[in-house]
Amino acid sequence: MGICKYKGKELYPHLFSPLRLGNIKLKNRIICAPTSPSMITTEGHMTPEMIAYLERKAMGGAAVVTYGESIPHSKTGKSHNKQLQLDSYGVRQGLTETTRAIHNAGALANIQLSHGGMYGGLASVGGDHGKEGIAWGVSDMEMPQGHVKEMPREMIYEIIESFGDAALLCKEVGFDMVQVHAAHGWLFSQFLSPSWNKRTDEFGGSLENRARFFLLSLENVRKKCGPIFPIEVRMNGDDFLEGGLNQQDCIEIAKMIDGKCDLINVSCGNHEDPSMFQRTHPSAFYPHGVNVYLAAEIKKHVKTPIATVGSLQDPSQMEEIIATGQADVVEIARESLADPDLPKKALLGQADDITPCLRCYECFGATGQLEMVKCTANPIIGEEMQDRFGVKPAQEKKKILVVGGGPAGMEAAITAAQRGHDVTLVEKQDHLGGNLIPAGSAYFKEDYRKLAKVLEKRIYKNKVEVCLNTEATPEFVKDFDPDAIFVAVGSKELKPRIPGLHESEKVVMAIDAELHPEKLGKKVVVMGGGLVGSEGAIGWNHDGHEVTIIEMKPELAMECNSFYRGGLLPRIYDAAKVLCNTKVKAVVEDGVLVEDNEGKEFVVEADSVVCALGFRPDYHLVDSLSDLVDEYYIIGDCAKVGKVYEAMSTAYYSALRV
Repeated sequence: MGICKYKGKELYPHLFSPLRLGNIKLKNRIICAPTSPSMITTEGHMTPEMIAYLERKAMGGAAVVTYGESIPHSKTGKSHNKQLQLDSYGVRQGLTETTRAIHNAGALANIQLSHGGMYGGLASVGGDHGKEGIAWGVSDMEMPQGHVKEMPREMIYEIIESFGDAALLCKEVGFDMVQVHAAHGWLFSQFLSPSWNKRTDEFGGSLENRARFFLLSLENVRKKCGPIFPIEVRMNGDDFLEGGLNQQDCIEIAKMIDGKCDLINVSCGNHEDPSMFQRTHPSAFYPHGVNVYLAAEIKKHVKTPIATVGSLQDPSQMEEIIATGQADVVEIARESLADPDLPKKALLGQADDITPCLRCYECFGATGQLEMVKCTANPIIGEEMQDRFGVKPAQEKKKILVVGGGPAGMEAAITAAQRGHDVTLVEKQDHLGGNLIPAGSAYFKEDYRKLAKVLEKRIYKNKVEVCLNTEATPEFVKDFDPDAIFVAVGSKELKPRIPGLHESEKVVMAIDAELHPEKLGKKVVVMGGGLVGSEGAIGWNHDGHEVTIIEMKPELAMECNSFYRGGLLPRIYDAAKVLCNTKVKAVVEDGVLVEDNEGKEFVVEADSVVCALGFRPDYHLVDSLSDLVDEYYIIGDCAKVGKVYEAMSTAYYSALRV
């Protein structure tokens, strides 16, 4: 017996136990769940960028890396603008390069076979390009995006064949397993749903009939790929849709496929329903592992191993899930972007160094906006090609001063120190974290504070000299005499010349209100309906305050990506009275005097007035520091007010240039 070298095997023995599925053996119980950013050619082929993205996941120590939403029948099933098309001529080369890259990085390769059903012809979350044709779905129906025609039997059997052919192709180019997608409102999910399936032939009516299309496709995959080639099925544990599949229905479907596949991946909901999207891909408003119970219930009724998915990022929680028999495998999606090395760090007993997923949906937003992927907490994601060789040592060791201990300053200091520079970070407050601390104050944003703690630990691990309670004045910089300086002093909250705003004792600045909600009275008026004011309103309402938001624009939180905003808006309106198209005229004795878009003035009563009217860099301070050093880098909000992503990314890549 060899000596156990890995602390993680003692801490998480079930998580790091092997599992055999057909002819493959998983080295642990962690799978990188299907993700499919838009880094695909318009012909539906892999790109070097997409391959590098999957390779980077594989390098992190997961047993399996899965590529998502590959289309076997492109003429009817392509739901996204750019999507891998398994029936496209020339697709084999990129797929072969993909499996080789994943294997060479130490993981097994999996691929999800999917079909958009009616969204193959209708606009979807994935886009609307090329959707002028006919939308073939389970039944004739009218959707907000257009008309859906009932799929004829001949087409059904053609698609059944395409799933088997596509699976065989994937096996031939080196994939170790395939996943058949029967969840999230796509084709098989549409047929399974009694809400959508109104057919009167052998594919409609009873649950057995509604499952027939899915089961025949699954059987064809097995027939084409052989008895020991592993097949995973993704299915819902609950549709959470009125008239759709309930939990008991899903248990019955699991029984139907028990023994016909090698792994059952239990998810839920509907990818195309904006409100349900937040549950299918759990937002910060849900606890981590909110959907585990669905997998646990199905596991009671089948012998096939069960995988669970949905906002899992703590190895201790993963261990408990498997140890208590709730599931056999855990799958991570967004967390594999925030930190692809989660499995490796857990194995080495370094869980405190795992970068948390902030559940901000910037990764989803980038697929449409940028046709690629990014991650707020991980500047490497989407730029794996440039980062393939890691952080290179500096050619010349330099004395570096970093001014500011927010996310930008910490990331720059960590990266510069990793390259071998002598780094000192100065922060005028008594703690590190910057705006991550107030941003993480609301009950649903704890992961922002976790990120601050992770970065702080990396600061000290990399032997960065930290000077707290220290203001970097021009005199300080001159005395320090650095070879290079990073100016990361953040931005200042705006406090416009609104009558009464500067004089009233009712006024509390947004950051102060986030950090010290005890300063707020019962009735709170929030001036500004951007992200800070909107999220703050939800948190303050949760703490028992009556909240009103005043916003000049026609809508709230317009700077957010649509995915996060889709879950945020309903909660804002539940938490606060919202007055859009409304201008603040003055802060008065009873509250806030406002004017609506029809010119009507009235007072909104308030015990406290929160000023959340945005931020602005202090360019005078920035220039007074950066002008003193020939080699300077201006990063984070003091360069341009933005999100955490911009702060982390600009910091990381600036530090690589020193």
